[in-house]
Amino acid sequence: MTLSAVAARYASALADVVTQSGSSLSPEDAVQELRSFQSALDSSPELYNALITPAVSGGRKKAVVGRIADILKLSRIARNFLLVLVDHRRIGSLADMIHRFELTVEERLGFARAEVSAARELSGTQREALSAVLDRLTGKRIRMRHTVDDALIGGVVARIGSTVYDGSVRGQLAALERRLSAESQS
Repeated sequence: MTLSAVAARYASALADVVTQSGSSLSPEDAVQELRSFQSALDSSPELYNALITPAVSGGRKKAVVGRIADILKLSRIARNFLLVLVDHRRIGSLADMIHRFELTVEERLGFARAEVSAARELSGTQREALSAVLDRLTGKRIRMRHTVDDALIGGVVARIGSTVYDGSVRGQLAALERRLSAESQS
């Protein structure tokens, strides 16, 4: 099984726990808590190495994770998830699991992520209109992340998963070129 498949499996299991009714931890809080732990790992190469090396016993790793969880005031669910990762020697994949977890929860809640590039910063009204169009096209509620791409002449390009909606001037000119080329060949 590939690492991404493993990460997806763990993320799905965590999503099952936090999205069930009566869960003591919201998906948003789970992400925040796991990110705070990941931040601690990122800030200390020694800690990261100690948690991924087989030379350190599982019991010692669990004690370290428990202590960090206490300091960060992590919920029981987040703490247990991290301890399972230590048991299964998967703590090194935490960042990928967090990303997969976010995607899984968004999908289950009917959301889709859109990476939107525009030639310039979009106004609030433009963002709302674009979101409404993308909602209609996908049948999902869209969560957009905006970037400005100086290479675009005008318009926007939205990527949702593997689908690209190209509303840029460059994209429209390329489509026009293809149509004219096809017409001239027939």
